Amino acid sequence: MGMQSEQTLRPDLVEEMALASQMGDSEGDDSSSGDAGAEVTEPAKLIRIATMTKAILEEVRTATPDESGRNLISKIHDRSLHELRDVLSDHLLSEFDRMFEPLLGDDPPTSSEVRIAQAQLIGWLEGLFQGIQASLVTKQMVAQARAAQRAKLMAGRREPEDRPATGLYL
Repeated sequence: MGMQSEQTLRPDLVEEMALASQMGDSEGDDSSSGDAGAEVTEPAKLIRIATMTKAILEEVRTATPDESGRNLISKIHDRSLHELRDVLSDHLLSEFDRMFEPLLGDDPPTSSEVRIAQAQLIGWLEGLFQGIQASLVTKQMVAQARAAQRAKLMAGRREPEDRPATGLYL
């Protein structure tokens, strides 16, 4: 994973994005209907699960787990999927359900199956984080444009201070 991947999994960035999203929503922004930030109810929980999943994926890449290790990873993966369901909006939950299936079955998954499932989950979560970031950048740009427009309107209404006073007195 590249430098962008490392940046997108930082808890402080996700918390910042969630706070900015909540603040942006309170301004009455009409463009918030597609806002990914509003679709995640607990960003800190999301980032903890993503970080754990990424760590497990790295471990599976460096060492081939035995059957009991793969069973444990399967259970952790399935528990992670369950926990993620609690923090997603209905829209994201629908997409999530279409994308992911539990690893548990009659036979333990192979190392390849574990790696693919973990990589898929990490990829989806990173895409979610990037969507949140893009949404917030867009909101910030719109807010800046609105502030600039307000400043221009206010500047047009002000009376220049260097204008001579007129009145009854000479």
